[in-house]
Amino acid sequence: MTKTSEDVWHRVHPISPMVRGWLAILAVLFVFGRDRVEGIFTGDVQDIPSEAIWWIVGAGSATVLIIALIFYLSWRFTRYQVTAEHVKVNSGVLFRQQRQARLDRVQAIDLGQPLLARIFGLAELKFEVADAGESAVKLSFLKLQDARRLRATILSRASGDESPESPDQPEEAERPILKLTAGRVLGATLLSGATVFLILLAAIAVTLSVVFEQPLVITGLLPVLIGIAASYWTMFSNSFNFRVSVLEDGIRLRYGLLDTRTQTIPPGRVQAVGVMQSPLWRLTGWYKVSLNVAGYGGAAGGESGGRSTLLPVGTRQEVMELLALVLPDPGTEDPMGLFHAGLEGKNDDGGFTTSPRRVRWISPLTWRRNGFVVTRTALVARSGAFWRYLAVVPHERTQSMALERGPLSRRFHAMDLVLHTTPGPVALRVRQMDNRTAVELFDLQSARAAEARKHSIGDRWRERPASRDDAARSEEDPHD
Repeated sequence: MTKTSEDVWHRVHPISPMVRGWLAILAVLFVFGRDRVEGIFTGDVQDIPSEAIWWIVGAGSATVLIIALIFYLSWRFTRYQVTAEHVKVNSGVLFRQQRQARLDRVQAIDLGQPLLARIFGLAELKFEVADAGESAVKLSFLKLQDARRLRATILSRASGDESPESPDQPEEAERPILKLTAGRVLGATLLSGATVFLILLAAIAVTLSVVFEQPLVITGLLPVLIGIAASYWTMFSNSFNFRVSVLEDGIRLRYGLLDTRTQTIPPGRVQAVGVMQSPLWRLTGWYKVSLNVAGYGGAAGGESGGRSTLLPVGTRQEVMELLALVLPDPGTEDPMGLFHAGLEGKNDDGGFTTSPRRVRWISPLTWRRNGFVVTRTALVARSGAFWRYLAVVPHERTQSMALERGPLSRRFHAMDLVLHTTPGPVALRVRQMDNRTAVELFDLQSARAAEARKHSIGDRWRERPASRDDAARSEEDPHD
């Protein structure tokens, strides 16, 4: 019987286990060579008996062989398969694991190159699926060109493209639209919120030293300073060489200093958008744009935070250009005016409904900023005085809502409306609205979300409209 392309299983690159397990190799070298290296630096190099040398060599060789066997078995029992409907990965030696992702549920595809993988010309593919919470499928590692071709194949099949495929066909051409310079990334890092926190920490430390007449003890602040330094490094390394391109299969992001990553977010996969401006960034007119994408999870820091960033630092014009990509229909005739009012406006600028005047007693700095506006396609909320924040959620992406109020809010007859989408760094909260306004918004937004989901586009963005219409008719009349 002749095998079809969907019956064929493939293996990752043979040196993939070594790229993943290089820390284990370093640990072995550390265990067997630590004393000798320390002796060289301290001048206390002791002669080792010949019998002991043979034992060390034998133990080291056995350890290397065991690690090599583990690497081989790990590679030998890891296979993957790409069909017209699924991506499947089987792995594990003693404990077998089978993972499968439906192509029509693929939310984003990441192509990552850790430093060691870059040296060997390898890449890792991650396929994010809706509501997975983590990568549903991870292929570590493939040749870079193979990984790119596989990414193109999966995107093509996930889109519903019915054109014949060619295994040697190159990837779709990209149109670059944005690239951050190293100078801007460095400046944004130095003017980030970590610097604001560092200034406040220094002011508090100096004040306490004057009040208690005690000199500053830097060692007591060392853990905090290490955390701030780590924050600086994370932001700089994740934003370095940041580039944005567009193609028919969505938006492509590239970034990274030591470990590089390429993300592809297909059309219609963005669940929510957030724009933030820190206090020091107001001096330069910079903003940060974050996304909620199904499958990326809710962590706002580390790797998930970097992967949920559409623009780490950009001007207002650049922000508007990218918002036009992820929100092609903001549902208003004046999107520039709407987002300007959301980022810098107060009171009823741009048609925003804001907190009642009585709330100024509990929010003296933000009550003029807190507000919302409803467009034809999305709910937009703004908040914050020092850290300005704007959140946008399309109506069809609304998953649930809640009304919340604490003791002070009850006293002043106000409440918050919280809108839930997929987990991510973007959180839409309409703060401290009048009770009647909040309840009315809750009821109307529920109806808008239900209606919008009826008319939302399908998951397969290249599928012929006629095919969708036929599918819809078949669901309505199964006997037709």
